[in-house]
Amino acid sequence: MYDPFMVTLRDVEKARSRIGDSVFLSPCAKSEILSRLTGCEVYLKLENLQMTGSFKERGSLNKILQLSDRQKAAGVITASAGNHAQGVAHAAQLSGIEATIVMPETTPLSKVRGTREYGAAIVLHGGGYDEAYRKACDLQREKGSTFIHAFDDPHIIAGQGTIGLELMEQVPDVDAVVVPVGGGGLIAGIATAVKAIRSDVRVIGVEAERMPAMRASIEKGQVCPLPTINTLADGIAVANVGDHTLPIVQKLVSAIVTVNEEEIASAVMVLLEREKTLAEGAGAVGFAALYNRRVKDIVDKKVVVIISGGNIDMTVLSKILERGLESDGRLTRLKIVVPDKPGSIAELAALVARHRANILQISQNRSVIEVKLEETEVELTLETRGLDHTRLITDSIIDHGFQVK
Repeated sequence: MYDPFMVTLRDVEKARSRIGDSVFLSPCAKSEILSRLTGCEVYLKLENLQMTGSFKERGSLNKILQLSDRQKAAGVITASAGNHAQGVAHAAQLSGIEATIVMPETTPLSKVRGTREYGAAIVLHGGGYDEAYRKACDLQREKGSTFIHAFDDPHIIAGQGTIGLELMEQVPDVDAVVVPVGGGGLIAGIATAVKAIRSDVRVIGVEAERMPAMRASIEKGQVCPLPTINTLADGIAVANVGDHTLPIVQKLVSAIVTVNEEEIASAVMVLLEREKTLAEGAGAVGFAALYNRRVKDIVDKKVVVIISGGNIDMTVLSKILERGLESDGRLTRLKIVVPDKPGSIAELAALVARHRANILQISQNRSVIEVKLEETEVELTLETRGLDHTRLITDSIIDHGFQVK
């Protein structure tokens, strides 16, 4: 069995001295706004501000800087949904070696473009990380390159753990650290550092509800593969957690919680709107857990939330913001049955205007089977001030004699 203490505080400290000049000391400032929203003192560790837009360059650089000259000459290869790809490509570029990156075909365009800009050769393969990983292993055997695992490697874990060293210096009296979880490299590294410095600090992991591979593996006591399912948190959509990471998480992490797609979307929107911080879905799950009260016993506590990445595709961001607005009640769609006669839609629009809501889209459908021949269905897309405002508008429409479906 792998010894969870094979990665030690000393390993993390060595990693910091090795990579310190090449990575950004990301800020970890208190957010007064988010603290009021969550009932605890929230500090955001902004790893989305790294050169590649995520924490991944820490582990990649720590690994690549320790390669032999022969290994560097053969180049490196990896599989990644995006952020690790850019981390490896950036680290390889800094070291002057060749890198091949296998990425799932579903990887957001921004991450593919970002990786290519660092000079890496890109291979798109499979519908998720695990298929891309198998392809990368095949190519590694053909080329003889060194495989740089996204999370299941002691050097990668130690590199990610440098975040833990930094946050303990920035918020020394922290009570809890909330960390996104995919394969487990980030949380394993952070937990190794944080718990070695102060054993009373709680380290809490957050997974996407659709792919809770770490929680399932902890419950089973071994790596438990899950089917790949699309999620807004694509950066942590991992079907198999690491053989190295699992025992560390089992030993050092206090709890693993999950958040659903609507909660992730809402968190991205709140971070962007209220904190002016752009986080991708995977990067926002920690805050989503706080915002939706998934983490227990944190009222009035000092909590550091890792914003692990900000590499979000603009198309995905548009969808997330729309979904977040719907979840927050500020974007709503209503289907109303009105008399099919002149002036009915004008009456409906006047009702909406009276309550200061904005009609973004309006459509009419006379062929709906459920309505009478003398009626028509009108669908409105409204911009409102929230759920209470939407209920007020709906009640007003009903009171006027129109049917809301």
